[in-house]
Amino acid sequence: MAIPVIDFSKINGEEREKTLSDIARACEEWGFFQLVNHGIPLELLNKVKKLSSDCYKTEREEAFKTSTPVKLLNELLHKNSGEKLESVDWEDVFTLLDHNQNEWPSNTSGLKGDVGVQRRSEEASEQDDGSDGRNLGLPKGYIKKAFNEGMEEDGEETAFFGTKVSHYPPCPHPELVNGLRAHTDAGGVVLLFQDDEYDGLQVLKDGEWIDVQPVHNAIVINIGDQIEVLSNGRYKSAWHRVLAREEGNRRSIASFYNPSYKAAIGPAAVSEEGSEKKYPKFVFGDYMDIYANQKFMPKEPRFLAVKSL
Repeated sequence: MAIPVIDFSKINGEEREKTLSDIARACEEWGFFQLVNHGIPLELLNKVKKLSSDCYKTEREEAFKTSTPVKLLNELLHKNSGEKLESVDWEDVFTLLDHNQNEWPSNTSGLKGDVGVQRRSEEASEQDDGSDGRNLGLPKGYIKKAFNEGMEEDGEETAFFGTKVSHYPPCPHPELVNGLRAHTDAGGVVLLFQDDEYDGLQVLKDGEWIDVQPVHNAIVINIGDQIEVLSNGRYKSAWHRVLAREEGNRRSIASFYNPSYKAAIGPAAVSEEGSEKKYPKFVFGDYMDIYANQKFMPKEPRFLAVKSL
């Protein structure tokens, strides 16, 4: 069993309706799918691969050797208790946001100017917004409008994009630690440029962990919690994790599209007629406060714990 692979070039051709149907089915049944022929230039993808690898080698690798996961694993090995580290991830990670450029890695030439996958991902997510909206019976641009609700007048805060750059270095005892613990993503949509040499990403499907197979230069799409809410549960945010590996330094570049922190998110008014709304309406920033402490816990209590409007 493998997650769906969809040819995005067909979205504007004769096979548009079938492609839309395939996207809808993937969102409903998996919460994950892969896009090929997505329109992001291969030259750009190759450049980003090199930049992220250079950044890790020159600015991150030495620090990881003395990081908390490494220290805790060494302590665990010294204790020889047979336990597994459950509270940390074997991951080196930093996040790129437009408003925090002073915190971006500074010694990797070209990183600030050339992480163009995020920009191209914005364009792809705009198209995906239209596709998902149509599949859900929503007007064009509904998701974008919902993610910016309340921002029309002052423009103080808007829906935003960011990029999470992760590396999963070789681990001497991958059976004792997670690369990244199982979780769902809090926001809207994630467009992931994953490593096409080293595997490790898995998605939970019908109680079974399924490998997200590396596909050369594909973009992996996964649904976040806010799309699940907007769709009233028709599209599910999927549980996923990353396994630690004994060999290889796995790369992961995830661009995410999230609502404004002030946006009110709830089931769309145009959901299936007569269906009961399964989720409360809440402010996304309030949800994030809950998520920060419950990311690796069951998601249903998060929806119930957030203050409803």
